[in-house]
Amino acid sequence: MNEPLAERVRPKTLEEYISQHHLVGDQGSLTYQIKKGTIPSLIFWGPPGTGKTTLAHIIANESERPFYALSAINSGVKDIRDVIDKAKQRGGLFTAKNPILFIDEIHRFSKSQQDSLLGAVEKGWVTLIGATTENPSFEVIPALLSRCQVYILNSFGKEDLEALLKRAIEQDEVLKKKKIDLKEIEALLRLSGGDGRKLLNIFELVVNSEASDKITITDKMVMEKVQKNTVLYDKTGEQHYDIISAFIKAIRGSDPNGAVYWLARMIEGGEDVKFIARRMLISASEDIGLANPTALVLANTTFQAVTTIGYPEARIILSQCAIYLATSPKSNASYKAIGKAQQAVNEQGDLSVPLHLRNAPTKLMKDLGYGKDYQYAHDYEHNFVATEFLPEELKGTAFYEPGDNQREAAIREFLKNRWKDKYS
Repeated sequence: MNEPLAERVRPKTLEEYISQHHLVGDQGSLTYQIKKGTIPSLIFWGPPGTGKTTLAHIIANESERPFYALSAINSGVKDIRDVIDKAKQRGGLFTAKNPILFIDEIHRFSKSQQDSLLGAVEKGWVTLIGATTENPSFEVIPALLSRCQVYILNSFGKEDLEALLKRAIEQDEVLKKKKIDLKEIEALLRLSGGDGRKLLNIFELVVNSEASDKITITDKMVMEKVQKNTVLYDKTGEQHYDIISAFIKAIRGSDPNGAVYWLARMIEGGEDVKFIARRMLISASEDIGLANPTALVLANTTFQAVTTIGYPEARIILSQCAIYLATSPKSNASYKAIGKAQQAVNEQGDLSVPLHLRNAPTKLMKDLGYGKDYQYAHDYEHNFVATEFLPEELKGTAFYEPGDNQREAAIREFLKNRWKDKYS
């Protein structure tokens, strides 16, 4: 049997589907829509092997709709139009249940390819279900994104992965003929990285490498079998996340050599330049912030440049930016400040805006005291007046604490001169 294990045990009904309880559990946001058959156009966003394609098939089956599937890797505008034409021709039979058009890796479609979907989605000729591992806010055009509901699929948890293994052993026609003892599964779970398909592929590799039908799975055995078959860099699997993690931590730890090494690993593995540049943009603000505000400017320029240029020259720009970020002073003060402020919002709720801070465009609002006693900072010495701009309940709170670096030391001095004890 040439069909891989992950395909053989792919669930066909909602009841068989494992994980994503927030979407298809008893109280899932998609459960009622699937059962009723009122499916909007959707974008499934999540890591590889989390059931995006499977869920699209199940939706089509449960709602009894025709199903067309395209892959953005090998499909063009002509393929899209052919499917749309077929869907339009079936319009008389499927007015209430229009066909589902599933597009895998929709983020790989160009703007013109995505544009070709707009009319069919808007007129309801097809219900689009797109699957992507990339943030659709960046990779899907706004016009198409506004016509779709975005649902996030999470990596499988430990219990979900264990359930996948158990079901494979109990239900797969090939594995049922063997006596498999799952003595240790930590290595299997760790190597999967929360990717269900990868877990089953590794498991099948290990099982098939044994001559006997009586197999005891141990962590040592799994590592020995898998290491012989491991690629240098899997840009959709565990190493994808481990190496970008090491790269960002090297930047955060001010180690330019570590940063360039992990960058080289990603470049040699063919990682998406935009993915690398986006992560540096985040690091420039989260880890460097006001200690060196120019870092964010350079990271943003890097993102724009590598998006235009691509490999191989983009590696030079990425290297320059990575070294600059790694050798910049560090501060996470802005990151911590917004976290504290959000926590206050969640704990205190929607506190009223003080009257003196409210806008007063009408006479009624002025009569009600809106804007009354507001002190215009530029009318005072040093363009400052010691009046808090927080709700009364949060008076005296300091969300922002300047970091311990030269630039923010100057910011702390500035704040101390004005707010006195608040920044003492």
